[in-house]
Amino acid sequence: MRVAWFSPLPPVRSGIADYTAEVTPLIGAPFDIHLYGDANAFDFIWTHRQSPYDLVVYQLGNARAHDFMWGYLAAFPGLVVLHDARLHHARARLLLASGRADDYRAEFQYDQPAMPPGAADYTVEGLGGAVSYFWPMLRVPVTTARLVAVHNARVARDIAERYPSAAIETMRMGVPPPRAAADARAAIRRRLGITDAAVVFAAFGKLTAEKRIQPILDAIAHARARGDDAVLLIVGEADGYQGLSAEITRRGLNAHVHAAGYVPPGEIGGYLAAADACLCLRWPTALETSASWIRCLAASRPTVVTSLPHLADVPRDVALRVDVLNEQATLDEAVRRLAREPALRDRLARAGHAYWAAHHTLDHMAEDYRRVLASAAARPVPAATGLPAHVVDDYSGRADAIARELGVAPDVLEPFRR
Repeated sequence: MRVAWFSPLPPVRSGIADYTAEVTPLIGAPFDIHLYGDANAFDFIWTHRQSPYDLVVYQLGNARAHDFMWGYLAAFPGLVVLHDARLHHARARLLLASGRADDYRAEFQYDQPAMPPGAADYTVEGLGGAVSYFWPMLRVPVTTARLVAVHNARVARDIAERYPSAAIETMRMGVPPPRAAADARAAIRRRLGITDAAVVFAAFGKLTAEKRIQPILDAIAHARARGDDAVLLIVGEADGYQGLSAEITRRGLNAHVHAAGYVPPGEIGGYLAAADACLCLRWPTALETSASWIRCLAASRPTVVTSLPHLADVPRDVALRVDVLNEQATLDEAVRRLAREPALRDRLARAGHAYWAAHHTLDHMAEDYRRVLASAAARPVPAATGLPAHVVDDYSGRADAIARELGVAPDVLEPFRR
């Protein structure tokens, strides 16, 4: 079975790029997977015309790295793997940054037909932000897909309820066991000037306000004020998070917070080894399943997560929870307990690792992919109706006009149309 797989690809700094690189080699026969990223996506139409693919897969998320695949979704329906169940931020940015405000308005209205016509202007005028989480912009990818897959059963039920004609399946998110040199913990802590006695809390992934960095910094400051030797290690790009250094300085944490910046996937295991506990918070949420949190579980690190509805099925002994409605107090308490109770850290670490081994290995994910790919390929293309004009336009009009000017019949372009 020939499969075209659209995804961010290494060396793009994207968790989904790492995800694709990790899982595709394991899926195996009978699937012949061809990878398409931003750099080679334009090859797809020609290749597909020469030797049609049996299935097209779209690894879709709420980030800039996924922009390139939106033009293919409706034209070549296939399996859409939703890594975020909220896509509004990325889709709005792409359309509005391209000067396509009218296309954005049309797509917003298609996604939210009950909203008054002027509601889209709220975002057009730059007033979107967190309210965009209420307008997910899912209708185009969900209603045009043969099959939609997500990594959480509760999210699957929510999408199925909203789009009853869509086919939705759940796949397990998987990550490999981390690899680190035997001396990685000591070497990294020594390089950063962190003592053996310190309790190192780590936050992994690209820094955004949704990762709750400010409350985390406050929690570390409060811990140190209580006399706990708490240190924070931030591992991930901070380019989009302005003022991090100033926030660290304002809290008097310059000697106790270490921002490592972007770390290549092969080095993440060393930083996990250097940590004693991981803070994996998210609010507001796009209903994602956090691969960085699962990597912490795989590394036998105790974790703290935000108590979110789609995580309700995770056993209580796997992670400490932070209450969104009482965030700072519950986060402070989690940090206090982890700093002072080695037995609690060990208990959470064992339970978390066991949960990863039972549900979230790469083999689990590859097994689910084999099932879902076969299911998607067997399904018909849905009859989506009322799609916005810019979604179904193949943009061949200009090429037709040029062909006519040159005295060439436009039908010469037929093999290249979508």
